[in-house]
Amino acid sequence: MIKRAQIVLISVLLLLNSCITQFIPKTSEDKEILVVEGLITDQPAMSSVKLSKSLPLGGKSAAKTLSGCLITVSDDLGSIVNFTESSPGTYTPPGSFTGASGRFYTLHIKSNSFQTGFNYESFPVEMKAVPPIDSVYYEKKTIVESDNYNQKQEGCQIFVNTHDPSDNCKFFRWEYTETWKFILPYPVKNKACWVSSNSDIINIKSTSVLGDDKISRYPLNFVSNLSDRLRVKYSILVNQYSLNEDEYLYWEKLQNISEQVGGLYDIIPSSVPSNMFSFADPNEKVLGYFSVSAITSKRIFIRDFFEGTVTPYTDELCVADTIPGLGPIQNLNYSVWILSQSSIPPPPYTVTTHEKGCSDCTVRGTNVKPDFWLDDK
Repeated sequence: MIKRAQIVLISVLLLLNSCITQFIPKTSEDKEILVVEGLITDQPAMSSVKLSKSLPLGGKSAAKTLSGCLITVSDDLGSIVNFTESSPGTYTPPGSFTGASGRFYTLHIKSNSFQTGFNYESFPVEMKAVPPIDSVYYEKKTIVESDNYNQKQEGCQIFVNTHDPSDNCKFFRWEYTETWKFILPYPVKNKACWVSSNSDIINIKSTSVLGDDKISRYPLNFVSNLSDRLRVKYSILVNQYSLNEDEYLYWEKLQNISEQVGGLYDIIPSSVPSNMFSFADPNEKVLGYFSVSAITSKRIFIRDFFEGTVTPYTDELCVADTIPGLGPIQNLNYSVWILSQSSIPPPPYTVTTHEKGCSDCTVRGTNVKPDFWLDDK
C-alpha cells in the first residue's frame, strides 16, 4: 500500500513539472511605445536625442533603436537646429550647438517614410540657469571593523555641496563619470591602464521645501572596497543639472521604480509623466522625457590608502604555476602567458596565467592617459 502511494505521488510530481509554462500577463499597454531620451544643454557636444521602441512584456529585449527619423529642435526666437543620426537611434546637433539659459526649446520628431508616418512634439521647455557646484569631497567610511577575525575594510563616501544665491534653481540632478587607474601586478608591457564608468543611479534633490536654496553633504556616490577603483588613483567628474518642477517629478517617479523591490505591478511605466505627445493621437502613450538644462561641473582626484581594498587579479583568476628550468620556455605565447624568473635557487620559471586580461591591461581599459589626468605625484 505504501509503495503504491509513493508511485502515485511521483507520477503527480512529474505531471506538474511537465506542465510548467511561461506566464505573460495581459496588459493594456501598447505593443510598441516610443521612448524618447532627449537632452539639450548649454555645453558643446553634450546634447543628443535617443529614440527607441519599447517591446511588449515578455519581449526578448527592453527596446529597439528607432532610425531614419527627422529630428529638429526649435526655440522661442524661431531658430531651428537640425539633428543628424550619429549612430543607430542616436541623433546629435552640430558640434558648435549650445542652448542658452532663459530660452524655451521644443523637440520635433517626424518620420521620413509615408508608410510609417508619425509626428511627435514636446511641450516647450525652459532652460534654467544652474549655479556652480560649491564642492565635491570625500570621507573614509568603515565597512568592517578590525578584530581578531577580520581585517579592517574601508570605503569612500563622496559628497556634493551647492547653493543658488539667486534662489531660482530649486530642483537639481547630478550625473558623474568615474575614472581610475589600475596597475597589473606582473612584469608585462601593458601594465598600467585607465578605465571609466558612468553613473547608473538617479541623483536628484529639491530645495523647494527648505528655508534656504542650499544643499549640504548630499551623498552622491559610495565607492566600496570590492573593486580596485581606490587602489591607485581615482577621479570623479560631477555634472550638475538644473530642472523644472515637472522634470523633477519625472525623475522622482523613475527613482521610485528603480528602488522598488516588490515590483512589476506597483508602479507601471505609463504612470511616469512625459512631456512628449503625438499629433495624430493625443491619447497615445509616449515614454521618456525631453530635458533642457544648463550644466556646471567639478572634478576631484582621490589618491589615498583605503584598508581592505581588493584586486581582481587574484590567484583564482591569474592562476600561478612553477616550471623548473634554466632556460626560456620554448614556444610560449608571451601575449597571453606571464613568465618571471625567481631568484631562489635553483631558478624556476613561474608561469602566472593563461588569461589575457592578467597580462594585458588593455583588455579591460586603455593605456592612453586621459587628457584631464594629473601626473601621479
